[in-house]
Amino acid sequence: MRERSNRTGVAFGLAIACYAAFQQFKMPPALPLMLDAYGYDSRLAGGFMSAYAVAGLLLSLLLGRTIARHGAGWPVALALGLMTAGLLVTLALPGSGATVLGARLFEGVAFTVLAIAGPVLANASASKHALPLVVAATAAWIPVGQLIAIGAAGPAFRLTGWPGLWYLGLGLTAALAVWLAALWRRGGVDLGGRRDAGAAEAGDDGRLSRGQSVSMTLTAGVFMLWSTQYFAYMTWLPQYLVDLGLSVDGALLGYALPVSIMLPSILLTGRLVQRGVAVGRLLVIGLGVQAGTWALLPLAGDGALGVGTLVLYGIGAGIVPTCLFAAPSRIAGQGQANARAFGIMMTGRNTGVLMGPILLAQAFELAGGWTWAAPILGTVTAGALALGMWLSVRLGRTAAA
Repeated sequence: MRERSNRTGVAFGLAIACYAAFQQFKMPPALPLMLDAYGYDSRLAGGFMSAYAVAGLLLSLLLGRTIARHGAGWPVALALGLMTAGLLVTLALPGSGATVLGARLFEGVAFTVLAIAGPVLANASASKHALPLVVAATAAWIPVGQLIAIGAAGPAFRLTGWPGLWYLGLGLTAALAVWLAALWRRGGVDLGGRRDAGAAEAGDDGRLSRGQSVSMTLTAGVFMLWSTQYFAYMTWLPQYLVDLGLSVDGALLGYALPVSIMLPSILLTGRLVQRGVAVGRLLVIGLGVQAGTWALLPLAGDGALGVGTLVLYGIGAGIVPTCLFAAPSRIAGQGQANARAFGIMMTGRNTGVLMGPILLAQAFELAGGWTWAAPILGTVTAGALALGMWLSVRLGRTAAA
C-alpha cells in the first residue's frame, strides 16, 4: 500500500472514467431531438444506451485479467481510437437507427476498457489514507460525466443541434490522447503493468479466493439490479419530463437535479467510509432510500412532491455506487487495485445497463405510457436491497476477520 498518493495517476484514472461516462450519457439529453428528427422506434432508441453493456458483458472479465497482467496503457489507447470511430460513424449516418446502434457498440467496447482502467489506475495510485476519498471520487464518475453532458447540451444544441455533444466528444478524445502520450513519454504513472507483472512472477497475479469470488459475485449482482433501475430511469427521464409537458430545457433541468444531488451524497459517503462507518450498512441505507423513492413516485407529478422524489433519488443514488466501488478493497484486502475484482463487478453493472433501458421501453410499449415504470423498477430495487443485506453480512464478517 502506498504511503503517498500519486496525484497524476489518480487524476488520469478519474479523467478517463468521467470521459467514458460522458460518452455514454451524451445520448439521453440528445434523444428527444434525435427521436423527433429521425423517428427511431423506442425499443431501438433504448438500445442506444444498452449497446454499451453488450461489450461489457463479453469483455469485462477478459479485460480485467489483461489489465492486471499487462497494464492499462495500450488498452486505453485502443479505446480512444474505437471511441473516435463510433463518434464519426454516428455523425456521418444519423438517419439509420441500425448504424447508430452499431456505432454505439464501438463506443461500448471503448467504454468497457475505460470503466475498468480508470478506477484501477486511480485506486492503485492512492495512499491508504486517501483511498476512501479516491473510491468516492471514482464512484462520482457517472454523475460527473452526466453533468458535463447536461451542462454542454444547451449551448451545443443551440449551436449545432444534437451533433454538438458528439463534436465535444471528439475534442475530449483528442485531449486525452495527448495526455496519454505525455504520460508514456515522461513516465510517472505505471501504465505498462510492471508492478502487476512482478506480482505475477511472485505467485500473486490478483487471483481471488473462493470466498472472495463469492463476495465479488454478490457485489456484481447488487450492481446489476441497481444499474437496471438507474440506467432505465436516467435514459428515459428527459423524455418522460417532455411527455409531462416540460420544454427540452426544462427537462434538462429536471434531469440534472438528481444527478447534482448525487455528487455531495457521494462525497459525504466517502467521508463516512474514511471514518470507519461500515460499507455494508451504508449500502443497505442507500438501497432502502431508493426503494422508498419508487414507492412514492406514483403519487408525484411535476410539483413539489415530484421535485422531492428527484432529490431523494439522488441521495440514494450517491450512496449506493460509492459503497459498491469500495467493495473490492474490502473483499480483496490490499488488492484495492485488483483488476480481476473490478472485471467481475463491472460485468454485473453492464448486465444492468443492458437490461434497464430496454426493459422500460418495452413496458412503455405494452402499457402505452409510464404507468408500470415505478412498480417494475421498484421491484428491481427491492431485489437489490435483499442482495445488499446479504452482502452487508459478508462484508461485516470480512471486516471482523
